[in-house]
Amino acid sequence: MKTQITELFGIEHPIIQGGMHYVGFAELAAAVSNAGGLGIITALTQPSPDALAREIGRCREMTDKPFGVNLTFLPSRNPPDYAGYVRAIVDGGVRIVETAGNNPQQWLPALHEAGIRVIHKCTSVRHALKAESIGCDAVSVDGFECGGHPGEDDVPNFILLPRAADELRVPFVASGGMADGRSLVAALAMGAAGINMGTRFVATEEAPVHRKVKQAIVAATELDTRLVMRPLRNTERVLNNAGVERLLEKERRLGADITFSDIVEEVGGVYPRVMQDGNLDAGAWSCGMVAGLIQDIPRIGDLIDRIMRQAEEIVATRLQGMLSRG
Repeated sequence: MKTQITELFGIEHPIIQGGMHYVGFAELAAAVSNAGGLGIITALTQPSPDALAREIGRCREMTDKPFGVNLTFLPSRNPPDYAGYVRAIVDGGVRIVETAGNNPQQWLPALHEAGIRVIHKCTSVRHALKAESIGCDAVSVDGFECGGHPGEDDVPNFILLPRAADELRVPFVASGGMADGRSLVAALAMGAAGINMGTRFVATEEAPVHRKVKQAIVAATELDTRLVMRPLRNTERVLNNAGVERLLEKERRLGADITFSDIVEEVGGVYPRVMQDGNLDAGAWSCGMVAGLIQDIPRIGDLIDRIMRQAEEIVATRLQGMLSRG
């Protein structure tokens, strides 16, 4: 299947594994890339630029296919060494970067000078247009269904994707609610050139996270996520658990007076305890509503093959069969 995204990134299938904190290690990225998709290493999971350079090297030992690095720009009093992370990406010969968070404009010249293609994650059409205007090569359009940070507009993909198609000139992928061949065909029909999957890739054999995390996603339904940090305008969609219930109770009790320090126990340093130790109730961890469509923990190669077979069958048989003949 050829789309603008497969051509832009030199991949076989229009399927991207999004950057995920304490999930996007070399093992996962290499497995996705080897299966014909685009695997992504999460830069800020690595404690330093040198550690990221080593992780990129590990990924190169596991795949000769294209893979990328996610670099999220966060508002912070003591920001990470972004210049160092960019150097590690450039020196590591990475050719694709997924940016997220704040505007990546100041880093685009260095990335583009190194021949790197940049895809920026956006939760609204206006942000996608801004990414296009500053020179991003592609956009990931994240609907309200997505795990992690869906923005503050609450627009689902059935509206957001056609709107993006009407406005954007650069190619874009659909993120949020993507799980199978039906997702892929629907996204393509609405104007996207591929899909970005996060939660679906967590529930795979190769994902380097605790088995309990994968089993929790399989057991969850589409009703089991919650939105936290809305009063702080830093909304995150997470899987419900005891830690999330504690957080939501604080939001109800403190109302508009709540501060980040009030909930730091439920959101600070949670990911290592969840993803590595399997302490599911430690606090809030990202999960999309797509959990309701996830029923198994397959190998990544089998998953991507299944998605592509289902997509091809829908297009070639079901949709073609609906067309009037003669």
